[in-house]
Amino acid sequence: MSEYRERTTGEVKSQGEWRAAFPNMSLPRVWGANVCDSMNIDPVLASPAATTTAYQTSARDGVEQNANGDWVEKYTAANMFSDTTDEDGVTTTKAEHEAAYQATLDARTAEGYRTKRNKLLADTDWTQMNDSPLSNENKTAWATYRNELRNLPDDDAWPNLSDEDWPVQP
Repeated sequence: MSEYRERTTGEVKSQGEWRAAFPNMSLPRVWGANVCDSMNIDPVLASPAATTTAYQTSARDGVEQNANGDWVEKYTAANMFSDTTDEDGVTTTKAEHEAAYQATLDARTAEGYRTKRNKLLADTDWTQMNDSPLSNENKTAWATYRNELRNLPDDDAWPNLSDEDWPVQP
């Protein structure tokens, strides 16, 4: 969406809003410098979002002029959480909010990984059946693999596993 800044007031509007503000002016589809000059506006250029931490979001905070004199989108890093006090006067710190949020994310990740692990176990049940065509050596290798799958929740990285943390099928 193209945005433009009015040079005098600093007001920022979309191209559609500027068209509506000039109903008696025939405007081309693409606006060059001559159109902007006649309307006393400058284009607002896109800029990268603010750099954030795990518990921050990038929020649009108006426009600003860059080193080249162009008007660009301005972004700031905003904390996702802050200290709060409920109606009973109980204060919850920012760190407590972050810990609760991380616990929720970890629980969702763990649930997904348990589902994946259980599917891998179910897909390899046949390897442990009495009538399996595998040799005893291969059955033992598959049993070890399945045991490693079962032990994944005991891994120090659980539930934040990397691909290397998952056992490899024999």
